[in-house]
Amino acid sequence: MFSMPIGLAATIVLVSLVAEYIDSSIGMGYGTSLAPILLIMGFKPLQIVPAILLSELVSGLFAGYLHHRSGNANFSLHKTTFTQVSQKIRELGVANSVRRGISLHLRIVVVLVCCSIAGTLAAVSIALSIPSFYLKLYISGLILIVGLGTLLTVKSNFPFSWKKISTLGIIAAFNKGISGGGYGPVVTSGQLLAGVDAKNAIAITSLSEGLTCFLGVVLYFFSSSQVDWSLSPYLLTGALCSVPISVYTVKKINCKHLRIIIGVCTTALAAFSLVKAFL
Repeated sequence: MFSMPIGLAATIVLVSLVAEYIDSSIGMGYGTSLAPILLIMGFKPLQIVPAILLSELVSGLFAGYLHHRSGNANFSLHKTTFTQVSQKIRELGVANSVRRGISLHLRIVVVLVCCSIAGTLAAVSIALSIPSFYLKLYISGLILIVGLGTLLTVKSNFPFSWKKISTLGIIAAFNKGISGGGYGPVVTSGQLLAGVDAKNAIAITSLSEGLTCFLGVVLYFFSSSQVDWSLSPYLLTGALCSVPISVYTVKKINCKHLRIIIGVCTTALAAFSLVKAFL
């Protein structure tokens, strides 16, 4: 099942490495770029999408850990004893205790992942029935709007909004579950429009995307006997090798320049996807 010619396997590992480097460096591009490349190479959708979800599950968790360690984001859980937790609940209530117990960045991840459950469930349930043209048109148009919005507001500062974060989680997870791509551009650029710092947004996207993919992997694993996981080890190898380099890139780059890069790349991905949809 997992046997593959060495030359083809090496090509897949290299393509995965480059795609994941871009994804973990600017918060987008892995599934969006990798899925069409693998289709051109002759692989089928039920080989590609589940394998992409699995590789992003593992690499996303790894990237989130390294982003936290490098200071690109703060995903810390405050260390408290059971007695301290009980006391805080009595003093502040359950909701306030949760807010006090974890960092803002980790709370954003939790909200994105929770909202993503609805999006992923809807996506996987109709992934095999929706016409591919309309699917591509929808995802490309959405990404184009977000990308242009990021570029046109590059000098603007937005107040933080939980409502925007929640909406992003649902829409992006739907995109991811139904096509293997379209999560990063929406969540990363959308976070900028919701008042999140660029470096924080990239790190948050990596971790939340990894966690979101877990549900998609489970659903594909149990929903169809036609799913082929043979691409998984090669995509995983390339993705994991690129993560440390990506995290270092994010740490060193200027935050303002990073925001411009995110906007340009989001718009370019959308334009490329629109062109492909009509070809």
